[in-house]
Amino acid sequence: MAVLVTGGAGFIGSHLVDKLIERGEEVICLDNFDPYYDPNLKKNNIRYNLNKKNFKLIEADVRDQKILWKVFEENKIEKIVHLAAKVGVRPSIEDPLVYEDVNVRGTLNLLEVCKKYKPENFIFGSSSSVYGDIKKFPARENDTLNPISPYGVSKRTCELYCRTYSSLYGVPITCLRFFTVYGPRQRPDMAIHKFTRLMSEGREIEMYGDGSSKRDYTYIDDIVEGTLSALDKKFDFEIFNLGNSKSVELRRLISILEEKLGKKANIKRLPEQPGDVSITCADISKAERLLGYRPKTSIEEGIEKFVKWYEQAD
Repeated sequence: MAVLVTGGAGFIGSHLVDKLIERGEEVICLDNFDPYYDPNLKKNNIRYNLNKKNFKLIEADVRDQKILWKVFEENKIEKIVHLAAKVGVRPSIEDPLVYEDVNVRGTLNLLEVCKKYKPENFIFGSSSSVYGDIKKFPARENDTLNPISPYGVSKRTCELYCRTYSSLYGVPITCLRFFTVYGPRQRPDMAIHKFTRLMSEGREIEMYGDGSSKRDYTYIDDIVEGTLSALDKKFDFEIFNLGNSKSVELRRLISILEEKLGKKANIKRLPEQPGDVSITCADISKAERLLGYRPKTSIEEGIEKFVKWYEQAD
């Protein structure tokens, strides 16, 4: 029996695949190597697993329903971690239709297959973007949601479809709302990776607003541990926040990067961007109680690990 990981060559997916293989699971990685960023980076993420007996790579798009049916017909899939998605808040404002197509239709395609094949567990990778511009923090799973980007709306729509399919067809589904995940292999467009690259090259970095915005930065190892815990448990339907539960101001983040890189940031101030929220912070008490989730990596430790990885990879 295998675990299917969609988006398994991406940042979070490839780390999860590594851990699953390490513990002896049969893993099927499905990825379309979307050119949103260099596909070679994603190929590099999984290259060490290509010769493993318990790893299979399928290059395919979750929007292709025929391929999805074939994958399930030809493989005994016990569990699913669905991470494949079109990512990015700001790009979703420029092209909302593709976000609806990839994220919503792709998820719905997978849920349709699950109606017949009834996996033991289905994990959906959601996002803190579903909260949007709420005023009360830390954010709890049962708070009223107000997503302010097409990306956030697409993730919330998928959550609702997951709830519906769990109720109608008995598919056990857990939705995990990830809060600003960072670490080795992070997408190059994300702030920590982008700032590290530009500062290392002596180039200016763009800071939107006055630097007072805050994010709940969560190290990849903590996210993977939380995801594995959810995969090993079984709920009819649940939603969990996976964050660090400690918001870090953007100015503080830049200061930490300066310290770890040993370089001063050359900052270019720009106006705040549409779709960006002022703060994210996760209430993780539910995940602590039901998943045993305990994030261990501080922002200082995580940035140090990321910078070491970046310098070695470079």
